[in-house]
Amino acid sequence: MSVRENRQVRLTARPRGIPQPEHFSLFTGPVADPGKGELLIQNRYLSVDPAQRGWANDEGNYSAPVPLDTPMRALAVGEVIESNVPDYRTGEHVYGWFGWQRYCVATPDAVLRRVVPSSLPLSANLSVLGMNGITAYLAFHGLGDPKPGEQVLVSTAAGSVGSFVGQLARIVGCRAVGLTGSAEKAAFAKARYGYADMINYREVVDLGAAIRSACPDGNDIFFDNTGGAIADAAIRTMRLRGRVIQCGTAANASWTPVPTGPRPEREILTRRLRWSGFIIFDHLAEFEAAAARLAEFALAGKIVHDEEVLPGLEHAPGAIAKLYRGENHGKLIIEVD
Repeated sequence: MSVRENRQVRLTARPRGIPQPEHFSLFTGPVADPGKGELLIQNRYLSVDPAQRGWANDEGNYSAPVPLDTPMRALAVGEVIESNVPDYRTGEHVYGWFGWQRYCVATPDAVLRRVVPSSLPLSANLSVLGMNGITAYLAFHGLGDPKPGEQVLVSTAAGSVGSFVGQLARIVGCRAVGLTGSAEKAAFAKARYGYADMINYREVVDLGAAIRSACPDGNDIFFDNTGGAIADAAIRTMRLRGRVIQCGTAANASWTPVPTGPRPEREILTRRLRWSGFIIFDHLAEFEAAAARLAEFALAGKIVHDEEVLPGLEHAPGAIAKLYRGENHGKLIIEVD
């Protein structure tokens, strides 16, 4: 055993809906030495993502829940400090499934990509070059098929994915309108991310009317991270042969029982809509190319990225709940030490 000390944030109780601080505990213990074919990675930054809600509970989500009394599943960026894998060298940084912990013994299968050194901060590999930026890029271009002059509507437009979608829409010559839940975030997103207009859905009486006012000719693309009542209103503002990208369902705190609402079938039929779901883990082979393109945009000043970094693992247990309350400003990240 090595003399290094590991700190972990473990899932100790199964949440119903959004994980709260009481569902986690901090654990301190020794670090095992890496075996043959393994890497010892010291995590520098840990990601906080909406999908962690599904990984923590067992309400029929698309991936298996995290086993209890183990580190919370999470993406992280860290440094290889010991390597028993010929293709990996000590000192290089990697991005992958390393969990909410200081150290991780992992095989190369856990690595999603190597970090290409650049003038961007290391934490950018969890935001603009991480799952959020790559999701925005691949979903918007792959499923949205955007064309110059088209109208784009984005929910959670100030969030870790939506903030990039608005900027990508502007780069290809689209007009983007965003939805968010506070006046402060609406003003910030319009000024910072290039949205033509923003709607604070919590302040309007009739959301459908507000969308039609901001997008009088309708929408060609709806990039949806929420579902629920927002999607119910937005689907009725789509243009003929519009594209709906379902990237999240943050508006639904629980899927047991299955939530109900207005039926969309007639809208899909009469408007000839294409409604597609996007799961980033179906596109691992495209990570390198997407990250390289996003790095070009960021280094050229075409894309900005904002991060809120929480200092220390002790902030992790309440981080997912903070995210779902909408209290974060930019991509939510935990700095390990």
